[in-house]
Amino acid sequence: MRIASLQTFRQRVGDRPRVLVRISTEDGLDGWSEVYNHGPDLAYPPLLDYLFEQIKGMDARNPGRVNQFLLQSSRFPQGALGLAAIAAIDHALWDIAAKSLGVPVYQLLGGAVRDRVRVYAGLYSAPDVGELRDTTAALHDRFGFTAFKLSPYRKELHRTRFGLVVRELGEYFGEVRAGHPEEWDFAFDAHACLWEPRQAVDLGAALAPHQPLFLEEPLRPEHIPAWSRIRSEIAVPLATGESLYSPHEFLALLAAGGADIVQPDICVVGGLTQMTKIATIADAHYVPVAPHNPLGPLATAANVHFAAATTNFAVLEYKPDDVSWCPDPYLPVDGHLLLRPDRPGWGIEIDEAALTTDDWVTWKRKVPVRPDGSTAWM
Repeated sequence: MRIASLQTFRQRVGDRPRVLVRISTEDGLDGWSEVYNHGPDLAYPPLLDYLFEQIKGMDARNPGRVNQFLLQSSRFPQGALGLAAIAAIDHALWDIAAKSLGVPVYQLLGGAVRDRVRVYAGLYSAPDVGELRDTTAALHDRFGFTAFKLSPYRKELHRTRFGLVVRELGEYFGEVRAGHPEEWDFAFDAHACLWEPRQAVDLGAALAPHQPLFLEEPLRPEHIPAWSRIRSEIAVPLATGESLYSPHEFLALLAAGGADIVQPDICVVGGLTQMTKIATIADAHYVPVAPHNPLGPLATAANVHFAAATTNFAVLEYKPDDVSWCPDPYLPVDGHLLLRPDRPGWGIEIDEAALTTDDWVTWKRKVPVRPDGSTAWM
């Protein structure tokens, strides 16, 4: 079952651009995936074409072998774009491998260890509590969500005295707790905007009285010893990982005692093949995995199968965006995504007719500017 072709499609998920990938075999089987949009998204189609020429004719049923070959095809460690492209190829091949046997992907990973996958709704903002209650109630009524992720910033972070940011966060979370069922979970994503460990500790202290599900990326990811320090001083579950790219980086983080929860992105780290290695490393350190997943239906499908077969999986990020090209995405029921044991591969369909329309949208990351004219992290 040889790899015969690779095709890319320019689409969107919500307001973000997305490159989709289809790999086809000589036998007529197709595998699908989506690419993480790191920013220079139009670099992906030529990069994927380049990688395809290296793997054309290889057996599509061996995603692990192809994954290792592509990692070794570069003299230097692959970066963000390279690993995202490799992940897309990896996922399309896992889809083909499972379809060739007529089974879900999770069966190739040892079978399911759970019947359904818990999800939380990624909201990414900090609206007034009344508006937030309306949003969470609607999501609970429609999908059964009982967990949500917010922003810890109620003010413009880089133009406000940090003590005011912290004080308002503590007051806000108290109001959020008082306005929702006590059994519901709320996480906060600081988006790696800070690089001073003391500030990360202060954010955690503001949240601690009301027991957040976790505080995500309250610090830049590069300096591992800083993560060890803040975890020793912080009183809430500390989560990170979306900006780490390899099992070695996660090993360094965990060996330093730098996180309570790891959040690798399956579309960033090189695909399902590498994601399972990271989960094993985390498991050996008694650390759960809560995958980063702000993407679309294909990325969610890959995460569902990973979560189904991974013992130390905790909860999956879910962003409820409609798309034109997937008529049957995994949708939450009672706050969980149900497995589809009767569907081979990822278990979803792709509407190829919808892909004939170029639904591309341009998106650029905005860099904040401080009052003195210097730039800051977003």
